[in-house]
Amino acid sequence: MKPLADLIRPQTLDEVVGQQHLIGENQILRKLIEVNHIPNLIFYGPSGTGKTTVANIIAKISKKKIYKLNATDAKTEDIRNIIKDLDTLDGMNGILLYLDEIQNFNKKQQQTLLKYIENGQITLIASTTENPYFTIFSAILSRSTILEFKPLTPQEIEEGLKRAIQLVEDEFFIYPFECDDEAIKYIANLCNGDLRKGLNALEIALYPNCKTEGFILNLDLVKKSTVTAGFSYDRFGDQHYDTLSAFQKSIRGSDADAAIHYLARLIQVGDLLSICRRLLVIAAEDIGLAYPQAISIVKSCTDAALQLGFPEARIPLAQAVILLSNSPKSNSAVVAIDKALSDLKRGNIGSIPNHLRDSHYAGAEDLGYGINYKYPHDYPNHYVKQQYLPTSIKHVKYYHPAVNKVEQGFMAYQNYVQGKKN
Repeated sequence: MKPLADLIRPQTLDEVVGQQHLIGENQILRKLIEVNHIPNLIFYGPSGTGKTTVANIIAKISKKKIYKLNATDAKTEDIRNIIKDLDTLDGMNGILLYLDEIQNFNKKQQQTLLKYIENGQITLIASTTENPYFTIFSAILSRSTILEFKPLTPQEIEEGLKRAIQLVEDEFFIYPFECDDEAIKYIANLCNGDLRKGLNALEIALYPNCKTEGFILNLDLVKKSTVTAGFSYDRFGDQHYDTLSAFQKSIRGSDADAAIHYLARLIQVGDLLSICRRLLVIAAEDIGLAYPQAISIVKSCTDAALQLGFPEARIPLAQAVILLSNSPKSNSAVVAIDKALSDLKRGNIGSIPNHLRDSHYAGAEDLGYGINYKYPHDYPNHYVKQQYLPTSIKHVKYYHPAVNKVEQGFMAYQNYVQGKKN
């Protein structure tokens, strides 16, 4: 028997599950297909969301010569062979190339296509599970329309599973069978937006029972057919960086529950080093001077996690995440240093004032270095007013205290030593 995912592959847009933002009534991709005006397209999104299916539908209505390549195993020679057909009767109306997993083509291979997609001789429909802005040559991006395919909802996956069940019953089962709604919902919720994964689980449950009289597809059976949970994660792709981003933003937003959820995702794939590095960054960037001791505590937690390893490492990591989520927040330190670095990039620096320059060598005094420097410890409150910034930026303020107990204490100290009134 063919894989169930291939057997039920939709032949028309109306049969496609999900992606209504692209192929729904009056949506951009449907309109392009209906008028048979197909520009160069890049389909971007996770596996099992319909990219290949929609590309196949487009290919069928096109009057162009159709070629399909998978960039995982295709070679530059395969592209050259396609280009040769441009001068034949087969290629007189142009060529439509469906290139799956385009991110696996190197820059040179992508550039080989550039001339032909630019002049319209080849219409490219490419698909990728990775962010095209990071993996596809910019010249191809600029000549293509990027369309994002989104993970399917459990309800959309249920729709696809029910269609598959009907097909299997009609085509392969000798006897009618029953199907519990709970079983379908279980699969739909387990496959993480990937219909293909759900169909594979359904296939394992159904195919061995095509000749079983009185068969019932129930929850117990599908649980046995779906051995692993539906969590998928590409440690070196978009999911990795998206998860780390959501992790930090959840802590910054003081949402401990969301932060723990994203921590669990990172733990599930064993990404201990990324977790530890990100927690230390968060302690300095987002909590900062509002709770200066946080970074010391987090350093202890991450050191413990690295020494323990998984599974025990999850405990000090969770401790650090909950602490940071519930700590007061301040980004005054990162704002200050980024503003100073920005000044340097613009060349807005000036010379170090002479009285601050090193004077611990013979001849420094002759150069005027170190003269008139006032030693703060010789003055009341260990403070004396003098210029420290270069003259061209002497009035610049980099650090602006945030409203929290610690930094307001800094302000009170500055006012005290400078003799200012609160």
